[in-house]
Parts: sequence; structure tokens; C-alpha cells
Amino acid sequence: MMHQNLNSFASSRPLRGGPGGGSHPSESLPLSLPETILAPLARALAAKGYETLTPVQAAIIEDETAGRDLLVSAQTGSGKTVAFGMAIAPTLLGDAERFTEVGAPTALVIAPTRELALRVQRELDWLYAEAGARTASCVGGMDARTERRALERGAHIVVGTPGRLRDHITRGALDMSALRAVVLDEADEMLDLGFREDLEFILDAAPEDRRTLLFSATVPRPIAQLAKTFQRDALRVAATSANEQHADIDYKLMLVPAAERENAIINTLLYFEAVNTIVFASTREGVKHLSARLHNRGFDVVTLSGELSQSERTNALQAMRDGRAHICVATDVAARGIDLPNLDLVIHADLPTNPDTLLHRSGRTGRAGRKGTCVIIAPMHRRNVAQRILKGAKLDVTMMGPPTASEIDARYREGILSNASLSLPVAEEEADFVGQLLARYSPEAIAAAYLRQQFAARPAPEDVTENAMPDRPGDKDPRTREKFEGGTGSRSPSAASTRPSRAGSCPCSARPAMSPRRPSARSAFSIPNPISKLPLARPMPSLPPSRAMARANAASPSRPSKPPANVRPPRAHPASARRAPSNATTPWLLAPSAVTASSATARPPSAPTTSSPRPPRLPVRPARTSTSPAPPRRPPRTRASQNGPASPLAMARPTPKRQAGRQRPQSQAQAPNLTPKPRSLRNPGEIPPLSGGG
Repeated sequence: MMHQNLNSFASSRPLRGGPGGGSHPSESLPLSLPETILAPLARALAAKGYETLTPVQAAIIEDETAGRDLLVSAQTGSGKTVAFGMAIAPTLLGDAERFTEVGAPTALVIAPTRELALRVQRELDWLYAEAGARTASCVGGMDARTERRALERGAHIVVGTPGRLRDHITRGALDMSALRAVVLDEADEMLDLGFREDLEFILDAAPEDRRTLLFSATVPRPIAQLAKTFQRDALRVAATSANEQHADIDYKLMLVPAAERENAIINTLLYFEAVNTIVFASTREGVKHLSARLHNRGFDVVTLSGELSQSERTNALQAMRDGRAHICVATDVAARGIDLPNLDLVIHADLPTNPDTLLHRSGRTGRAGRKGTCVIIAPMHRRNVAQRILKGAKLDVTMMGPPTASEIDARYREGILSNASLSLPVAEEEADFVGQLLARYSPEAIAAAYLRQQFAARPAPEDVTENAMPDRPGDKDPRTREKFEGGTGSRSPSAASTRPSRAGSCPCSARPAMSPRRPSARSAFSIPNPISKLPLARPMPSLPPSRAMARANAASPSRPSKPPANVRPPRAHPASARRAPSNATTPWLLAPSAVTASSATARPPSAPTTSSPRPPRLPVRPARTSTSPAPPRRPPRTRASQNGPASPLAMARPTPKRQAGRQRPQSQAQAPNLTPKPRSLRNPGEIPPLSGGG
């Protein structure tokens, strides 16, 4: 589906309109097109005070756009709501001037946020008041039952958010069969918020012969693909050039140290003294923190974030309109579609993520031909990021330093001297009391009291660094304990000194000192390390398996009885030596005190206990000499000695003795008879010999 372009028409031909927007007039085009603007809408515009049209409004009612799908890109605050209201009027009314009957909706307007949807509904109410149109809203956060009852009664135009509209379509409450026109307002923002699936569902449920209009501040590739999929022979309308900057917004870039960002925000608010100001933060937590800081400094602040209910958001905006609050701290999503009166200042407390977000944020001011100021506060270490975003948005900015206390005081004095109330004449009801004041106090005292009263009513400015340069202390984000709380690296950067090394130890083993706020490693809150807490024991020489087994038995309090002195202990098998008893404790894994305690329990009661930290020594067999008697001959191997001692439990189990008659003399030469006797010929307590020899 090919897109025709109306850029040449909008730029070469002088558009009869100037920068303006919303529901307020601009200063370019006299309202003299009754053949393109329907009479009911023309009367509504005249009653509202319109005398001229904006460029997008002038381009949308040309003959080339009649009855066609449109892809419109225009700056924020340029009057897109009135523009698409005039564009769909011929499709909805035809040749008639009023709606005749109420039934299924004939027009559907989709907006990304609740505030924008409700504002669009208010704009369409007065625009179609002469035509007798009935509108209904379907937005999240409102009572769905009330919305379903309004849809059952019938409506000509339905305005809603994608999620709630899809719910009503799925439940069958919203009849899409009679739709003639579908309008997507702020389509790029809806795609950024993840509403693509909902938009595709809604557009698939609409009739094929409908008319689709897409309005967006920017037209990135996803918007072009969406238009190509759901529009037929769409006409591209660009009311302003892509390289043209918003003429009613003055952009300023302020580079400050990261530690002085909040001070710069406070001084900026005091310096400009705007009637209404909106401050953008990136996260909900940032909104809460910044609003609390401004409230403590004496500012009248309201907040807008996604966690607030619809009633809370409505009350916050109403407080801004009534003058009960003058500063609104909001996130990007919550502030989309806000149209506050006399919003003269926009402050970017956190840098936007992309150029489109910067344009949408800044578009809250400079609306309806009113001048506005946009201040972008960027930390020093992110100045390159700020410059890339500004370059991508194709904006020319003016560098500005953070306002100092002296500059703010000068603005205060200038405002006091230029106060219009000082030049007003004295009223008759005030003359008597003015005379009493002059009779009691001197004019200098009255002027000084007035000056002190004016300064006391305004917050005091903060201290900021004048002419801040990069690579100075405080340039980067200050690291606080909140960022490291709960982690393993919660050491304070100031604790860079090392503890003095122990006497006689290597200096390289000194560890960095911990933060004084963190509990000590020896406190009850620390998790002990069983391996690191073990004291170092004396290195033990490697022992054969038999001696290792004997040493383990000596350390165990439940060791078996000592064999007779004239009997050599059987040789231990390597495999059995590796199997330590269950109640034995390996002495080389214990502290010296633990080894001493275990050895003390193993000694007889007559032996005195010692507190020596050295482990007990095994009895050493004396060396054989010529005078010492020869050891007895080794006894014959039995069934238990063939396989070696398996465990202390097996050693403690009594073994039945063989009868003396069963043993053959060693001098007998013939081989023993290994054939077992029948069971009837054996003695009752006899154990049969092993097969294979003993």
C-alpha cells in the first residue's frame, strides 16, 4: 500500500495557520472555509473563540484528504485533537448536520493513557456539541460496569485506552460492526508502551471498509509498518518539517555535578518562578524522593505516577488547575497527554532515554501559542549522552549554568520592584488604615517589613558550584550505602586503610578495614566459617595405615582394650585402614585442646591429665637388642586374620574357639583333609573349616 506524501503541499504552499494547539486559537488562518468544515463544527469553533487554524488543522481539511486514510505527523501541542475531529466529521455525519439516532458507535478514538483519553473526550464534547453527538469513555482505572451501561445506552464516539477497549470487545459490550472511522492518537507512544498486540486485535475486529487515521509526533519504522498493514492507500501529512524545531519552546542544557543535581533543580524552580511547572523523573521511586525533597523545601507539589489510582491522578491535576499546587513531579508515561494551563517550565530531572521521549516531555509546554522553557539537567559524567540525545532530536540548545543564590536574590528584588500591585492607587476603604500605618511607623519601616515578608514567603536557594568543570570531586554519582545494602561488597569507600599486621606476620596479609557501620566479623551477626576458625596444628608426618588406625583408636574414648604385650597386633589391610570408625575423631582436623581432651578421657583415672597443646605420642616399641628375648612365634592364621581387622566392631565381637582336637600338628607332612564332614558327624560347637585351606 503506497503512501502519498503531503510534505510538499504543507511546505511549498503557505499553510494558513501558525503554531498553536488544543482548544485555543492561533494567528494565521481566518476561519472562512465553510465548504470543508461542517457548519455545526464551525459554529462550535467560533463559540470557543477560534479565529485561526494551526498548520496541522489547515492541512487536514484540504480536498486531497477527504475520505482517505491519513498518517499525520505533527509536533505536540499543535492541535491534533481538533484536527482529527474535523477530519472524521464528514465520514460520520455525511450531508447531515446532526446525529439522528444513538446505537452502536460510529467512531473509535484510541489513546495511550487515561489522561489523554479523558482530555480527548472533553475536546470532542464541545466540538460536536452543535451536532448532538454522544461520547463515551472506556479507560483503565474506572468502573467497568458504568462503562458497559453507557455503551448499552448507545454512543456515537467512543474514546478509550487499548487494554480496556479490548476487554469490552472480548466481553461483547462494545459493538464494532457500525464503525466508520478509527483514530489512533499518539500511536508511537502506544507502541512504546507495548500495546501493539492490543491495537492489532482492535483493528482486526473493526470493519474492513473503515477509515483509519494515525496521529503521531514522530513516525518511526514500527509506525510505518503498522500503517502499511492496517491502512489503505494512506496519505502522509507532515504539518511541519522534520528538521524544524518547536518555535515556542526555549531549550536549555544545564551541566552540574551529580551530587548537586537536586540543588540545581531547586534553584531552577526559584529562578524562573513559573506559574506551573512539571518535573520529569525516570522511575516511581525517583518521583517519590524528589517530591518529598521539594515538599520539605516549601514547594506546593503533586505527583503523577503509574501506581496512583484514577481518582488520585484526577485530584492532582485539578490541584494544578485550581492553583493549589504549582509543581507536578511525574514519570514519562503518567504525563503523556497532560494539558495543564499556564505550564511555562519543564525540567528534565533525569535524562530521557531517547530523542522521542525528550520531544514528548518538552511538548507539555509551548502549547496554544504560549511560550515555554525546557531545562535539561545533566550530570557532568553524562554530558556526552545528553549531547547525543539533543543531536538525535535535532534541537539547538543554549548552555546554562545552575542559578546561584546571588542571581536568585537579584530576580527576587526585580520581581518585588516590578510588582503591579505597588502601582495601583489607594482605594477608599484602604485610605484610613494606610493613614494609621503612616502615623505610627515611618515609610522606611513599612518598606523593610514588606521586603522581609516577601523574602520569608519564598524558599531559600541552595548552594551550587559556580562554573563547574569536569573531573572534579563529586563529578560522578556518589556511592551510598543504600546501593550496596544486602550485597557482599558493602564496604565504605572511605575505609581504604588497612589494618595493622600482626606481630611477626607478613605485611602483605593485612586486609582492608571494614566500614564502621557494618558489624564486626566477630559479632553475633556474622556467619562463622568453620574452616577459617580452626587453629593451625603442627604438621603431622605420614604414617602407615596400621599406625594411623591405632592413633585414631587412641584418640577415641571408646577404643577396644589393649592386646597383651606378647601378642603382635595383626597387620591392617590398606582398605580397612581408610575406613575410620564412626565414633572416632581425626586428630589432625581438631584443635590441640580438643585432642588433649580426647586423650585425657582415654587414659586411666590414675594417670594425671596435662594441658599441653601437643597431641599425645604413640608408645614406641623398643628396639630389639641381643639381650632382649626373641618375640614369640607368629600364631597360625585364622579366618579373622586372613581378611584383616575390618572394624573395631568386628574386633570386639567374640570369635568361637576351635577345639584342640581339630588342629593338626605342624610336623605332620601330609596335606590336611579339607573335605567337610557330614552334619551328623560334627560336634555341636564345631565350626567347619574354610574351603581352600587355612
